[in-house]
Amino acid sequence: MPTIDDPTRVFEQERARLVRLAYRMLGSLGEAEDVVQDAWLRWRHVDHAEVASAGAFLSRTVTRLCLDVMKSARVRRETYFGTWLPEPVALVPDEAPGDDLTLTLMLALERLSPLERAAFLLHDVFAVPLAEIATTLQREPPAVRQLAARARKHVQSARPRFPVEREEGARIAKAFFEASATGDVAALRSMLADSVVVHSDGGGKVLAFPRPIIGIDKVTRMFEGIARKSWIQHAQKLQDLWIDGLPGYFSLEPGGMLQTVALDIQGGLIVGIYFTRNPDKLQRMARSFGGAVETPTPH
Repeated sequence: MPTIDDPTRVFEQERARLVRLAYRMLGSLGEAEDVVQDAWLRWRHVDHAEVASAGAFLSRTVTRLCLDVMKSARVRRETYFGTWLPEPVALVPDEAPGDDLTLTLMLALERLSPLERAAFLLHDVFAVPLAEIATTLQREPPAVRQLAARARKHVQSARPRFPVEREEGARIAKAFFEASATGDVAALRSMLADSVVVHSDGGGKVLAFPRPIIGIDKVTRMFEGIARKSWIQHAQKLQDLWIDGLPGYFSLEPGGMLQTVALDIQGGLIVGIYFTRNPDKLQRMARSFGGAVETPTPH
């Protein structure tokens, strides 16, 4: 275990955890990495002899930086065109973690105040001691406990009662890709919940549905209509993925259009479908899976 006398190695051992924390706070991997880089610059100039716990100090620094970023991020999201979804962070199926902090839960966190979000993540997800969170948020421990409890109550409905098993998720995602590409209404209806909701994030830069589409009838008509355009049948699945804890895939549409699709599955049925098409949010993933794929120039 490195000592505080080797601050670079200490920071690098903490980096992945800090990026996860910042990403969960901000919903943007790019912003999360910027925050962690800022934390590194601050760490370099700290008197390390005065730091009792490197992990606590760095968590506190990253959390406070994220709270500052969230002030401007909330303003940007209020003017965001259409549905806003977090920048997708994906793993191939064999690497899929057991973390239940899914895309749906991250969206529920968006409805919390910045302090509630920080308290919930630090306490419930990252298991930071209450006294340490109180120091970070500059609140008394009872106030922090109340923040976390209030947040927990708000997001409870977004937590899956029975998380989908990896094999079942992969099977349903494969069947969904085939049925949606061909407009097979019967197959789609067999895997969709009656109250299924489609969310599509194009950021105003590419074609996407600006508002959620709700209900099995509207959703199946949507896919049937898309499939009538024969070009959709030439879509290419680039990689099966777990996207922020949900099964799905990364695909290339004709003309170079990239998208990720994440499926919220409950009780064997798809209750939520999340399309991320905003090219700004897919550049990192494009580089991760070959680097030769280019997103289209927005029109």
